[in-house]
Amino acid sequence: MPNNKTKKVITVIVTSLAAAMVILSGIMKLVSNEQVVAKFTKVGVSQFLTVLGLMEIAFTALFLFPKTRKMGFILLSCYFSGAIATELSHGENIMSPVMPLILVWTAALLLDKSIFLPASKAQAIN
Repeated sequence: MPNNKTKKVITVIVTSLAAAMVILSGIMKLVSNEQVVAKFTKVGVSQFLTVLGLMEIAFTALFLFPKTRKMGFILLSCYFSGAIATELSHGENIMSPVMPLILVWTAALLLDKSIFLPASKAQAIN
């Protein structure tokens, strides 16, 4: 079992990686990156790039603040679940939305176990 300092470092790294990945994805949509536009045109949602990019950034911001973390977690989970469904329905590789989703879930577990468990059980685990 890692000590407290090690756990904090791991938590910061995983959370930073998750946030950076999602925010970078949002920025790539906002600047209409050529590859992103091509991919989203292929699945028929290129007209929504700006909205999708803003959603990724806003949901990540909610996730990073402790008071809005649970809402950000739910919104990011729903967003990436929709992305997985879109990828599956078009025969695309689902790893693009799965990787950030795994990182967000891992960060959420490290940051606040009460997202997954009742607060009393989450405190008992810590």
